[in-house]
Amino acid sequence: MSRATADGASAAGGARDEVADARRIVVKVGSSSLTTAAGGLDADRVDALVDVLAKYTGPGGRPGAEQGEALQKEIVLVSSGAIAAGLAPLGLPRRPRDLARQQAAASVGQGLLVARYTASFARYGRRVGQVLLTSDDTSRRAHYRNAYRTLEQLLAMGAVPVVNENDTVATEEIRFGDNDRLAALVAHLVRADLLVLLSDVDGLYDGNPSSPGTSRISEVTGPRDLDGVDIGSAGKAGVGTGGMVTKVEAARIAAAAGVPVVLTSATYAADALAGAATGTYFHRTGRRAAGRLLWLAHASTPRGALTLDAGAVRAVVQRRTSLLAAGVARVEGDFSAGDPVELRDEQGVAVARGLVNFDAKEIPQLLGRSTPELARELGPAYEREIVHRDDLVLLDS
Repeated sequence: MSRATADGASAAGGARDEVADARRIVVKVGSSSLTTAAGGLDADRVDALVDVLAKYTGPGGRPGAEQGEALQKEIVLVSSGAIAAGLAPLGLPRRPRDLARQQAAASVGQGLLVARYTASFARYGRRVGQVLLTSDDTSRRAHYRNAYRTLEQLLAMGAVPVVNENDTVATEEIRFGDNDRLAALVAHLVRADLLVLLSDVDGLYDGNPSSPGTSRISEVTGPRDLDGVDIGSAGKAGVGTGGMVTKVEAARIAAAAGVPVVLTSATYAADALAGAATGTYFHRTGRRAAGRLLWLAHASTPRGALTLDAGAVRAVVQRRTSLLAAGVARVEGDFSAGDPVELRDEQGVAVARGLVNFDAKEIPQLLGRSTPELARELGPAYEREIVHRDDLVLLDS
C-alpha cells in the first residue's frame, strides 16, 4: 500500500495516465461541498465545481486547447444536497430525523439544486438534465434499460446529467442515506472510465485526519491494503449522511466492477480530473459485470426471502443454475412477481438475491414440486423458474 502526506496534490506516484485519459467520468459531490453549515446552497461553491467540470466538457475539450490536445470528456454529475439545500428555506436548523420533513426538504431543495446547476452551467453554454433514480428504476430489467437510454441520450446531446436519488417520495432511498453507492452504480450503468468522489476530506487516511502522525493513503490496489485502517463513520459538516465508510464501500464496488476511483476533496477536483496524484486512487480490481445485477446486489431492497434446501443451494451457488420450485422449502414476506428477494440456505444465511417470477401468495402451492408436474396440474404459466439465473446474483459470504 502506498501512502503520502495530506498535501492535496502530492507528487507521490506521479501522474495517473489512466485517470487523465478517461473519457466518460462520473463525478459525485457531497452535500458538505455544496452547502453552508446551516443548510442552503453556497452559490460560490457550486460555481467553483462547475468551473472545473465545464473546463472538460466544453466543445473541443479545454478552453484554449490546441487542436488534438485534449479530448472532450463526458461527465455525469451525481449530486447530493437536495435535503441540505431545503433546510434554510424551510426554516429548519438541521437535517430532520423524521421522514416527512426529510421529504419536504428534498422537495424544496431539489428544485433549488437543479436551478443552481442550470444557471451555473449556462455560463458556459451547457445544458443540464435532471435524472432522479430509485432502486426499482435500476434493478428491474425494463427500468434499468430505460435509465441507461436516458443517460446515454443526454450525453449524446451534449447535456450534463445531474443524478440524485428520488428522496422526495422514495422511502428506501432516504433510509439508504448516501449517494456514494449510487455514484458507483451509475458509473457501472453508463460504462464510465472513471469515478471521482468529492467530499470535504482530501483522501483516505490511515487514522483520524486531525490526529498527529496520520497520513493519507495515496493508492489502494485491493481490499487487503485497507486491513487495519481505521475508517471514520461521519462527515464533519453535519448536513450530509455519508462518511468515509460509504465512500470506501462505493470505491470497492466500482473498482470490483472495473471502474477506477479517485477519492479527494472538492477543492482538488481539477487536479483529480487532470490525473495528478491527489487524494486516494483505487485501482480497478475486477471486470465489468452484467449490468443490472450490480444494482440487484448493492442497491435493491429485498421484499422477502426464499429458504432453499441443500441441493438447491449447491445448484444455485456452485452450478449457477436457476432456482426451481422443487428446491424451495419456505417463503417469507409479501412480494409481487418481479420484486427482489433473498435466497437463503437452511441456516438462514443469504447466499444470493434475485428477481422472483411469482407473487408470494402463489409460491406455497409450488414448494417442493417439479416443473413438469406444475405445468400439468396448473398450466403452462407455471412451467417457469422461481428465479431465473439471468435475474440472480450471488452474494459475498
